[in-house]
Parts: sequence; C-alpha cells; structure tokens
Amino acid sequence: MLAALGLAACGSSSSTKTVTAKGAASSSSSSSSGGSSVGGATTLIGAGSTLVAPLLQEWASAYDTAYSVAITYGPIGSGGGITQITGRTVNFGASDAPLTTSEAAACKGCIEIPWALAATSIAYNVKGVPNNLKLTGPVLADMFTGKITAWNAPQIKALNPGVNLPDTKIVPIHRTDGSGDTYAFTNYLSHVDPAFKSSIGAATTVNWPGGLGAKGNSGVGGALQSTNGGIAYIAIAYVLQNKFDFALVQNAAGKYPVPGPTSILAAANAVKTIPSGGTSGISLVDPPASAAGAYPISTFTYVIIPKTGSSAAVAAGMKKFIGWAITTGQVGVQKLDFAPLPAPVVAADKQTIQLIQ
Repeated sequence: MLAALGLAACGSSSSTKTVTAKGAASSSSSSSSGGSSVGGATTLIGAGSTLVAPLLQEWASAYDTAYSVAITYGPIGSGGGITQITGRTVNFGASDAPLTTSEAAACKGCIEIPWALAATSIAYNVKGVPNNLKLTGPVLADMFTGKITAWNAPQIKALNPGVNLPDTKIVPIHRTDGSGDTYAFTNYLSHVDPAFKSSIGAATTVNWPGGLGAKGNSGVGGALQSTNGGIAYIAIAYVLQNKFDFALVQNAAGKYPVPGPTSILAAANAVKTIPSGGTSGISLVDPPASAAGAYPISTFTYVIIPKTGSSAAVAAGMKKFIGWAITTGQVGVQKLDFAPLPAPVVAADKQTIQLIQ
C-alpha cells in the first residue's frame, strides 16, 4: 500500500487525488469547511508531504474506526501542502520542511507541529553494484553538482574498498515539485559542505545544475528504475517498500547507520532543545558525533494549521485529531519505517495544540 500511495503523488492543485479514511482514492475539490459537524467536524481535509502519506493512511483508517471522522489527504508534496493551507483550501497542511519566514507570514497565524518522524534516504540503480554502498555528505554533494561524474570515481572507490565499481555515468535525479525531501537533503548537504551551501543552499525547491527531474517520490522512483547510473533522494518508506538499493551515509561519528526507526530516533534524541509555540522547526540533519547511531538525513513532518479562523467544529476536530496522532497514533509506526516521537516532542506538541482556537 505504501507504493500505491507513492504513485498517487501529484502536483499541487486544489483538485487532488486523495487518500480517504478507508484508503480509497477519490477526486475531490478541497474545501476549508471540514464537512458537517456534531460537536466537531466529521470530515477533515489535508494535503502536502508524500513522505508522511503512508502513515496518514494508517491514521485515517484507525481514526475513522474510533471516532467516525473521515480524514481526506492529498499527497501532493510539502510545497503544495503549504500553498493550500496558506490559501485555506484545506483544513491542514503537512510538510517535511518547517515554514520559512516568508511562508509563515503568508500563512497568517499558522502554527507548525511535528507529528511524524522519518528520513530521506539515498537510493541508486547501478547494474552490478551491491546494495548499501557507503557515501559521505561531501561526496554526495559533488555527485549531485556534477563534480563527480562516474561511479568508479576515486572518492567513491575509497569509501568502498573491494567493491567492483563500473565507469557508469552518474545521473542525479531530483524533485521538481516543492518537496520536504529536497529540503531535508539540501539542508543536510548545506550542513556538511560549505561549497554546496553557498552555491545551492537549503530549500524545498532549488536550482540543481543538471540531472533528471521528476515530480513526487513516485516520479523520482520511476525515473530511478529506468536509469542505469541513477541516484536519488527518496523517502525511506518508499525506498524499502519498492526494494531499491540504498546507500549508507556517514554520520558525524564516522559511522554508517542503516536508515530506519532506530537510527532515525537516535537523531531525534540528540536534539537538546524542543521549541513549543509552533513558530519554529527542529533540524535533525547531521546530528553531533555523540549520537553515534543516528542517521544523518532524518526529518520531522509538521502538521500546519491556522491558530484562528477555522470554524469551531474544525478547530475542535483538528485539536482532537492532532492530539490523537502524536500519542495513540505513534503506536506501531515502526512497521511503516517511521520512528515514534520522543516524549519531549510530544510534551511540547501538547502545549502548542492548545493554541488552536
């Protein structure tokens, strides 16, 4: 079902392919009304991150069973989710990137609450090359900016002694839509490579110097499957479900942890300050060397919602749903390759939820 969700990813528009509480796909025009309500909205509509879509499908089904509230979600990319909540065409947005200063201003009173914890992984398709090549941040930066152009380059061979690497051309594959995966990846590379930070920088959309572009995790995955020599950054759940080869990325401790719930949680646990109030994000990339088991391209996904302006039914419904998602909804998330939220994050989230009116 994760792969099916990935294939549902599309561009950002107010008429989207949505995943309903029962996991079925349907076309609908988003509305901020939230449907009918009896003591709270019986329908809540959201859009955004493709990374979090598998988890939201699970949540939607469980929440509808427990409370008879339908959650309809369009996995259109983080940038699309920010655009739609800013325009108030949905009840909530979801983004793997925190709001920028200008986005926060445009959203007019929106708050962002971390409600899921996952990772962006590095997948590749090179004939004859085994899974789990070792790569570093600076080498990845050079691969995606055209400074390293072949898979048997000395920089890659030095990290993978004994591996027979071909002279296949490296083909970087990137997202063309506003993407939280793009933000996580470029934020990581900006942390570990000053040249990348000055030339490309960190954002949901950046000007890549070459390679192939595709929309959504599904589009990038499709391009990767058909491109010998391809390398791409893709949500970890999508990579594992589709059995792509993926790299082990060196962290600040010099280790190469396997991306997954344990190493993702280790990155989150390395964060010492958890802000409340919903006005700033939490960067998990490139955690300190003291977090030896941490995967270095981990990320929160944020639910974005206006503090005020929604109907009383929608506000009450969203407070209840978010509160459920960060507590009961965290149980068993590991089976979808997410990590449960650390207790300090949950505590800060509970305070922020009370700001919704």
